[in-house]
Amino acid sequence: MSYRPQQHQVQDLLTSYFWSGDAIRSRRVSDIVLSGTVDMPVPPARLLADWAREISSRLVLEPGDVEAMPLARARARWPDYARCVQAVSDWAGALGLPGVLACGDVALMACRGARYHHDGEQYGGAAFCNLFLSEDRGQDLHFPSSGHRIPLTRGTVVIFDTCQPHGVIQRSSSGFHAGDFPPDQDCTQLFLTWELPIEDARVAHALKVAFDIAPSASSQPDEEQVWLNDARANVCPDSGRWCRAG
Repeated sequence: MSYRPQQHQVQDLLTSYFWSGDAIRSRRVSDIVLSGTVDMPVPPARLLADWAREISSRLVLEPGDVEAMPLARARARWPDYARCVQAVSDWAGALGLPGVLACGDVALMACRGARYHHDGEQYGGAAFCNLFLSEDRGQDLHFPSSGHRIPLTRGTVVIFDTCQPHGVIQRSSSGFHAGDFPPDQDCTQLFLTWELPIEDARVAHALKVAFDIAPSASSQPDEEQVWLNDARANVCPDSGRWCRAG
């Protein structure tokens, strides 16, 4: 009887190079996605109408676009804003991240779907915590590398590594297609997003991030970027697959 030797698949190594103070530091890209749902009241009609006007008159979102919205104005018209933030803070605290939202900047964002991308060339030193504010529009937040696919409803909350490829796609789709977001349908998603410092011990532990993983003799980039094995990498905007930067 003959035996076929077991084949071991070599796993790709993803490395984030990010600014830590005045120096570039390396770290592992985490494939952990923390997700859940919090109790979040429907935003008031006045605020929803204001968001709709802002999106139609100023942003004019095309399929795949992700843009910032005015947060200060929204907070002035949103009596339950503090309650929503507290719900996310309580959820994060139950995961071993008490008080972590206070360490991060917060922004209000809108998207009409989202092409696959990573944010490691601007936010490599952070994790994102997102609270989705819109009703279920048949869309998912998809992480193709890890396989996580999270239905987006009002109150969906996620924490993930900014360098992990992600996109917002139709639930029935396997990738991003602009035609899935026709102009005659309300396909927008509103969400709050916090930048959580990846070097915070609580965040690093929750996402199992290892630091300073690049060999000391290797060449050191002078800007934030993500490497796949030994070269800078990009993400295909339609499939979310990693590819070497051209």
